[in-house]
Amino acid sequence: MPDERVTRIDELVEMESYESRASFIVAAINRFVEEIEEREIDRRIVEGYTRLPQTHEEQRWAEESARRSIAAEPW
Repeated sequence: MPDERVTRIDELVEMESYESRASFIVAAINRFVEEIEEREIDRRIVEGYTRLPQTHEEQRWAEESARRSIAAEPW
């Protein structure tokens, strides 16, 4: 890893109050893995709806449910 990157990581460790460089790197890896997993879930949802689209009745139900939820908000 380039020295400049290590220096920047050390600055972030201090700035963000991580216990150590290692704890920062573990947190970064965990976040990266979570982002990849979330993208995979999104891809599978899109794939599912592409393979089996919502019916008009399901779409009407979802829209009505959204309207009721918005109307119930105390804005």
